[in-house]
This record gives sequence, C-alpha cells and structure tokens, in this order.
Amino acid sequence: MDKIKYKRVLLKLTGELFGEKDGKGINFSSFESIAKQIISIHKKTSIELVIVVGGGNIFRGRERAQNVDEVAADYMGMLATIINGMALQEAVERLGAPTRMMTAFEVRFVAEPYIRRRAIRHLEKGRIIILTAGVGSPFFTTDSGAALRAIELKCDLILKATNVDGVYSEDPQKNPKATFYKKLSYDEAIKKELKVMDTTAFSLCKNHNMPIVVFNINKLNSIDKILKGKTIGTLVS
Repeated sequence: MDKIKYKRVLLKLTGELFGEKDGKGINFSSFESIAKQIISIHKKTSIELVIVVGGGNIFRGRERAQNVDEVAADYMGMLATIINGMALQEAVERLGAPTRMMTAFEVRFVAEPYIRRRAIRHLEKGRIIILTAGVGSPFFTTDSGAALRAIELKCDLILKATNVDGVYSEDPQKNPKATFYKKLSYDEAIKKELKVMDTTAFSLCKNHNMPIVVFNINKLNSIDKILKGKTIGTLVS
C-alpha cells in the first residue's frame, strides 16, 4: 500500500460549492454532502486537516456596487465566510467528527479566535479545523488567506476544490476549447494570469515552496490518491 505523502493538509472550499445550482444562496444538502466526504477522508487517511471556506455564495467584497465602500464590502464578505463555516461545522459534527471553527477576527459567541499555536494543538488532537474570515483584513482574498494559514500551520499541501477539473487557460464552462494544464509552475500561473487563485496567493506559495493541487469537488473522495502523490486535477509547484 502506498504511503501518505502529505500528512497535514489545507483544503480550500470556494463558497459557490455551498450554493444552489447558480452558486448563490445556501444549500444545506451541499454542506451535508461535503461533510460526509470530509469525514470519510479524515478517517481513511488520518491526516491533520485544515479547511478554509470562502463566502462567494453569499457575498463577495469585489461584487459591491461602485458607491459602496470597499473596506465595508470586504468585511461583509468575511462575515459571509463565517456563516458558511458555521453551517459546515454543524454538518461535520452532526455526522460525528470533532471540529473547531476559528475566526480571523473575534466573534467569540460562535467561534474561537485564530491563534496559531492553539490551531496546531487542535490538529495534533485530531480535530478538523475550519478557518473563516479570511485574514481578518480587507483587500485580501480567501485564497491569500488559505496560502498564509497553510504556511503558518506548516501544512504539506494546499488542496483547492472547484467546480471544474483543474486549471484551464480560460473558463471551460464558457469556452469548451480552453486548454487544461496538468502541471504548472508558480511563475507560469502568475504570468498567464490564471484566475484559479490570485497573484498574492501564488507568490506566497512560491516563496515558501507550498504545492497546490486544484481539483474538482466531485472528486473529493479521491483525495486519498492525491495524498499518496497521484496527480488528479492540476499540480502547481
């Protein structure tokens, strides 16, 4: 049996995965479906798992109206990630796995504040950590937050779940002839301006040699293969 190559992993879930068919709103069936797969992987592989959730199904700061303050809009987006985090935590714990939700700014009635050493201790105790509110500051995406937390928590790999099979030259849902990339360097991803993650996230990962695998959420059950070194989706390294 192949050994697990990556022991501590950060899973980035875009908010649209929790929405209805158009990626908007909240679909509790999606939370339950993803939670079941997360628990299965956690039990099967015994990895230390960090999850970062986006909030795009509820609100994105960059989608604000022109007359709305950008800082206020970004904080609204961060609050949206907390709503998703609470729903995911509820689903995962109801199905039997221990979790801790941590926020980048204090919302003490619903979650712990993010403290790096405490987060590491939770991981060592086998708890799944759900991180919300991005980095707690405006102008940074949840992808940048995921890269930062993965580096801080000494993760071995970032897994980014999307609605497509990996990284393409264009949106494959708009252009079926878009080129699929099985492997990319950080510099290629930045130079080609591929929108799967922002430049800040790619730069952070490059500077700290943090590999990223971008894959389809429908293949979440195949994570154990990725953890053993098999390429599913796109590897950015």
